[in-house]
Amino acid sequence: MDSRPPKWLLLLTSLLHVWRCASGQSSYTINTVGLAIQPSSTVQSGTPVTISCKVSVSQDNIPHLNHTFQLKRDDFLVHSWETPQDSVVYELNPARAADSGSYECRVTVKDKNKASSSQKLEVTGLQTPFLYLNKTTPYDGEEFKATCSAPEEKGSLMFQFYQRFSTGESRIIKQPAPTGNSTETTLVLRMVGDSFLFCDYAINLVPGAGRSNYSNETQVVVRGLYISPIMNVLPDLEVFEGVVLEVICKVVNPPKNVEVFLVRDKTILKQAPVSLSHRFTTKDGDSGELVCKAEWGNVQKETYKTITVKELYSKPQLTLEPIDLFEGDRFKLTCSVDVYDPEQIKKETLSFAIYKDNVKISSGETYDTEAGPRKNGNYSCKATADLYTHSIMKGSQTVVVKAKVPVSIPVLSVVGGTLVLGTGFQLLCQSDSGTLPIAYTLHGPNRPIQRMVMSKPGDKAIFNSTAIYKNSDLGTFLCHATNTPRKPAVVGSGQHLPRSTNIIEPVSIPMLTMLPSVEAVSEGQDLNLYCSVQRGTPPISFTWYHTEKKKALASINSGKLGASHTIRNVKGENGGSYYCDCTNAGKATKHSQTLKIAVKLAGWKKGLIAVFCILFVLALILVVFLKRGCLRFKRKSNVELSVKSAGTKAERLSLTQAEVNQGANVTPGMIGKSVWSEHVSGSESDNENSLSAPEKQEPQYTEVQTTQAPANRAPVKKGTDTVYSEVRNSKQGVPEQADGQGSVEYAQLNGDGDHHSDQGNHGDHGVPDDHLDEIDSCVVDNNIGDEGE
Repeated sequence: MDSRPPKWLLLLTSLLHVWRCASGQSSYTINTVGLAIQPSSTVQSGTPVTISCKVSVSQDNIPHLNHTFQLKRDDFLVHSWETPQDSVVYELNPARAADSGSYECRVTVKDKNKASSSQKLEVTGLQTPFLYLNKTTPYDGEEFKATCSAPEEKGSLMFQFYQRFSTGESRIIKQPAPTGNSTETTLVLRMVGDSFLFCDYAINLVPGAGRSNYSNETQVVVRGLYISPIMNVLPDLEVFEGVVLEVICKVVNPPKNVEVFLVRDKTILKQAPVSLSHRFTTKDGDSGELVCKAEWGNVQKETYKTITVKELYSKPQLTLEPIDLFEGDRFKLTCSVDVYDPEQIKKETLSFAIYKDNVKISSGETYDTEAGPRKNGNYSCKATADLYTHSIMKGSQTVVVKAKVPVSIPVLSVVGGTLVLGTGFQLLCQSDSGTLPIAYTLHGPNRPIQRMVMSKPGDKAIFNSTAIYKNSDLGTFLCHATNTPRKPAVVGSGQHLPRSTNIIEPVSIPMLTMLPSVEAVSEGQDLNLYCSVQRGTPPISFTWYHTEKKKALASINSGKLGASHTIRNVKGENGGSYYCDCTNAGKATKHSQTLKIAVKLAGWKKGLIAVFCILFVLALILVVFLKRGCLRFKRKSNVELSVKSAGTKAERLSLTQAEVNQGANVTPGMIGKSVWSEHVSGSESDNENSLSAPEKQEPQYTEVQTTQAPANRAPVKKGTDTVYSEVRNSKQGVPEQADGQGSVEYAQLNGDGDHHSDQGNHGDHGVPDDHLDEIDSCVVDNNIGDEGE
């Protein structure tokens, strides 16, 4: 049976591989990275060593796959390769101590990398160096070159040079800075005789390698160079000023190209080949050390001599008296010599001169004048001694004369220019002129003395003072100023301060008044509120307030002790409590007491109310008058009815209580009340008493059924209107009259019925119809009047 895969499967695999390659989705992985050191990890210096690095990569047939190899020693890159091969080899031939270290191989494939494990290589042993000298017989102090090298060694080497004496003692004579495998330097030997020189080295970055063996030893013979100069000073090393000295400096049996120098205080006085001679006249300040130096190439020899120049007379001194000098004072300058040699010169031979700013102003020993700005300057003097052969002149130091300026009368002023009575303040005491330092002292009324010293330009003597309460107290302050204890202090007074200082008196408690002063103000009038103070420095700010309003009504700055605010056309809402406050530059705000103001109604409103009241009273009177008229008419009519009905009982017209109750369906509570009865006595006075009864009962109406009127009565108006009868309670305290005893009962009937009575017709004594109509109308009007009341 054929075990090979089908062709279609192979084709599919190939297409899949091509598609992966075309789409760039090839896959790979770094398996391992190996590092090998041959022949061993520890070798002797000079042995060939190979370091090989190998990588293993798994991939899906990626063509032209490159590997990047990096070989590092102690994280320092030694070498790198880029190759399609999977291994590289690095050779150390021969290996040296500088090659020692930890090696690592890192391989990068495209965007992946991997490192091998590190391995340490140790190379033991160092190459023996070689020493070379360009001169083996130098002179003492002469420079020569020495070279120490290890040509086969690697790295940065630190060389050291040694000198070994015949006694066997060795010492390091030089150690140059680290270089490559060779170094060249300059050596100087100063000890005459023979010795041996040799060198060795160590690797700078490999301290574990140790030091190398010593190089070859080279014998050096140091010859003595006899060029030490000889110096002679004539006539002597110790002389008086003015004496001529001669200095000789030379080298005996010198080699070629020798130069000599005469030096004093690092200053070359003279230079010449082999020998020199220098002459000079001594003066004050020439004492010191002379150096005679011989130089041959880079070899120098020196000889030293110290000379002493004594003074014939001391340097002149210029003195000033007095030291504390003020303008206007007289001062004196004196030029003098303290020490001189009487054997060499005489005092009479000394002459003096005084100079100001290098200009001669006096030929004597003293100079006396008055101090002032024109006399200020730099002064000096010179003293001259005339000898037999020459003259000697010496100058003094410089004395600066600058007369001090006396302090002027101090001026007192208030700091800020403004003083508020009742509060603390500051006083400035200052003099316009005067040399510093100046001491200021302040004296005040019932206050401790204060003192300040001004030492720097721009300093000011500012004194703190407690409050004063009167303008006159400011004039009692005194300021003393002085800048010398030799003169009394000058005094400045504060009496001028009230004229030059803005003195502010704080405001007193204000008073609020109303102008004109009345108890109340009427609507429509103007209200003037006047706020005033008894004390206070203008300008003063006045502000008015209404207690029921949050904001101020007005604010005025006034140059007087009072101000007013006017409220025009006062209304009722302007009534209430008012107050004001005031303040000035003293910054203290004072409040007045509240002022309560009442607002009365306007006159026209009062008149209008009065007119309305009068009209109302008139209307009441008219209503009462009309009512009384109706009542009189009613009484008259009732009297007539009573008279007519009294003559005939049969003509009485009445409704019994039962009939009224039955006809009107009155409730039981209404029993005992008459339908509408008027009890009339036999006389006029009884009728008036009954009308003036204090209690009245409200009229009540009841609906009654009408009966057929007699045929002999006049017809009345027919209709279906409801019939009302006025039912009145009987007069309190008056018994009801029996039937036929003069009581009249009347009912107004609307409808088809007529006026009737259960006692019969009125007959001739009945009331006419037209008169009944008048009575009905009066009764109705009377009821209306009662309801109005």
